Amino acid sequence: MTRTPIADYALLSDRHSAALVSRHGSVDWLCLPRFDSPSVFGAILDDAAGHWSIGPSGPRKVSRRYLDGTMVLETTFETATGTLVLTDAMVVGENPDVHRLGAGAPHVLARRAACTRGTVRVELRYAPRSEYGQVVPLLCEIPGGVSSRGGPDRLTMSTPVGFNLEGQEAVATVAMEEGARLCFALHRGDACAEAPPVWDQARIAEAIETTARAWRRWAEAHQRYDGPYRDLVGLSGRVLQALSYQPTGAIVAAPTTSLPESPQGERNWDYRFSWIRDASFTMEALWVAACPDEAGDFLDFMTTAAASYEPQRALQIMFGVGCEHDLTERELPHLRGWQDSRPVRVGNAAWTQPQVDVYGELLAAVHLLVDQIGTLDRESRAFLVSLADAAAGQWREPDHGIWEIRGEPRHYLYSKLMCWVALDRALDLAPRLDAAGRTGPWRTAREEVREAILRQGWDEGLGAYTQAFGSSVLDASALMMPIVGFAPARDPRIRATIGAIAEHLTDEDGLVYRYRAADGLAGEEGPFLMCTFWLAHAQALAGWRDLARETFARAAGFANDVGLLSEEVCPRTRRLLGNFPQAFSHIGLVNAAWAIDQAEREARGGRSGKRLDL
Repeated sequence: MTRTPIADYALLSDRHSAALVSRHGSVDWLCLPRFDSPSVFGAILDDAAGHWSIGPSGPRKVSRRYLDGTMVLETTFETATGTLVLTDAMVVGENPDVHRLGAGAPHVLARRAACTRGTVRVELRYAPRSEYGQVVPLLCEIPGGVSSRGGPDRLTMSTPVGFNLEGQEAVATVAMEEGARLCFALHRGDACAEAPPVWDQARIAEAIETTARAWRRWAEAHQRYDGPYRDLVGLSGRVLQALSYQPTGAIVAAPTTSLPESPQGERNWDYRFSWIRDASFTMEALWVAACPDEAGDFLDFMTTAAASYEPQRALQIMFGVGCEHDLTERELPHLRGWQDSRPVRVGNAAWTQPQVDVYGELLAAVHLLVDQIGTLDRESRAFLVSLADAAAGQWREPDHGIWEIRGEPRHYLYSKLMCWVALDRALDLAPRLDAAGRTGPWRTAREEVREAILRQGWDEGLGAYTQAFGSSVLDASALMMPIVGFAPARDPRIRATIGAIAEHLTDEDGLVYRYRAADGLAGEEGPFLMCTFWLAHAQALAGWRDLARETFARAAGFANDVGLLSEEVCPRTRRLLGNFPQAFSHIGLVNAAWAIDQAEREARGGRSGKRLDL
């Protein structure tokens, strides 16, 4: 059973796929060549599902960091006899166009071990297991490397040292002295092709430097936020960029599957797909954390993925990173799951759910980023007009809501709110959409939605807006009402709702739960970091700047040693839970920091920037 805490991992990405590396130098998750490909290393879900570890033998002290402005990881091991520095990178390649980071990615994981003090005895273990650990490949030594074949993957590990093949694991031990450097690389090809060629030491070392240089060039050209929590916002912007699929502009919710929301529970989902909601939020957060040059690519992706959409039916809420529609969910019973959290799932059944909020999130993102997108082509205009028409026609329908509750559809307040957002933003965009003839029906529908929310979303006894029409259950998504501009944060009802959530929907540390009600699933859910950042955001808008900073600090304090956040915090152990790193949490951090910055500028008598739509 894998016992490594989720917070012990760091993310690597080439903007095609991702790897997770533990504090002890073990690559325990790697999917190639795409985020949603079957894993090559999957030890995070089961010890038998493969890993690749490099690290000193015996006791060590560990410290880690990302090289400045990059997603290149540096891990330092201090032992009694010496120091080993391990540098890991998913190679992005070097593209002369600074706006297309990862366009030339060769699908290579590169690793460099350097002894910087004394002597260090280094142990290396290489155990690839394709198709989520179902394939135990045949390993073979070749000049300059180890080749493996079996299942859909043909792998080559480039290595300057010889390995012993023990069963289906390659093992090596090497003594390194101060000044010594060893470089390794993993290359993937298809089963029907020849084994990928090995790389020599110089080429691997240069690939790592090139990757660091490419990330820095991107950061220098794009990351200009200079407000509070600058370092956290900068890192979050790079994480969100790392979770985007460069070839299409899709953005994954997280690079992992089935890391549980509740230990030993069933709340284990595959997040390696592009939700319209998450991706739209990501593009908006990048407006703060990094100039979103990919906005046009994202809209092209959505227009292509939803090419057959008609406003008479619900828009599919999520797609594969290559625009795939069928994301059928299945279980992998051979995997034990992280700390015995079964089932392990691939695919996600939520793709079949109606969720009418997605119209608002997508139109809000386009509204904010329209200047970056530029002239909208005919197909994009028609698609966006169809979204507003759908919001006008479907807002009265029940759905499964933002939290994708697997029960009967209901009239969730957040879904109605985002239909209002869709119509509000479409009205503003109408001249760019050539949609002057639609504005009358859109304006009428917007006012109908607004009236319904004000009348049916408020619970007089609770003194707050609630989860659904006619419900007395608090829900953190009501915090979005002032954030999207439905009502000012200083409106008495909005202030009362913010206060009720802060008082009744938080744990002893002030972290916010999504809701506290039965939802048909077993297991206790922890507080959500994104919802806690929403509270900080809403408090800042309400003028409660000190409270906002306190709330922000509580949530940001759960970032691991390299600044990464998962989805939830375990209510008992206070450890990170859920798929990792989680785009939603980093989005919430970015937007809350921006809101605090704007509130403080206004308090000083300065001018705030353009209002963030979400």
